[in-house]
Amino acid sequence: MIGYGDRARTQCKVVRLFRETHPDLPPLNQGTISKIEAQYREMGHVRKVPSKRQAVVDDDTKLNLLLALEETPIIPARQLARDNLIRSHQNDQQELRLIVVL
Repeated sequence: MIGYGDRARTQCKVVRLFRETHPDLPPLNQGTISKIEAQYREMGHVRKVPSKRQAVVDDDTKLNLLLALEETPIIPARQLARDNLIRSHQNDQQELRLIVVL
């Protein structure tokens, strides 16, 4: 059940109501409604949560990073990433977190 009090609806009713209210948008299915409801119950909101994936770095690049850090201990992570052609999976506006796992 989604909602509270007199406004409680089943997921099927929510899907039907969405299709009736927004016929021009792609239809939602019950699985999507279920995921949205679960996220709301868990987090208290349904805003998109950014993923926290790490950049994939091969062994040669790790070695280059360590050598660069040894030569210049104080170097911005963004510059290290740019110099070694490492792309972040996050938005450019977010801080790049470069994690080298040895």
